[in-house]
Amino acid sequence: MSISYTRLLQFFQQFGKFYAYQFTLLLEQTGLTMREIHVLLFLANNPDYDTARDVTLYRGMSKSQVSQAVELLCAEGLLQRTPDESDRRMVHLSITREGRPLAQECQALQERCGARLLDGLTPEQVRQLQELLDTVLDNGAHLAEEASK
Repeated sequence: MSISYTRLLQFFQQFGKFYAYQFTLLLEQTGLTMREIHVLLFLANNPDYDTARDVTLYRGMSKSQVSQAVELLCAEGLLQRTPDESDRRMVHLSITREGRPLAQECQALQERCGARLLDGLTPEQVRQLQELLDTVLDNGAHLAEEASK
């Protein structure tokens, strides 16, 4: 079983390199970094999670990284901040009309990466993989809860 863990770690490293490489041209064209793209994509893919805290918590980035990325994306007119009406300490982030085409381009790149990863699998195999992955991720969440008690 340990070889599976090693291969899984190797997969994350290899796919991470492939994934980042797919964004190279876009990064050159926009002057953005992958960190900023990660924040933009997180907000585009997770509309119910729209605060810097959400990005930090679910994307696994540090507060300072998220803060810097949000600051730059706002300065570029790609994101906007909106104070929460019931709690002024909370600020919601949203992609602007100007930022939407870039977010969609990033999502298309992300989709192509996913399709390449699943190349050769039948639709049924993809469905089974998704079910298995959901179970493993749920188990991981439960284990993390146990560890934090």
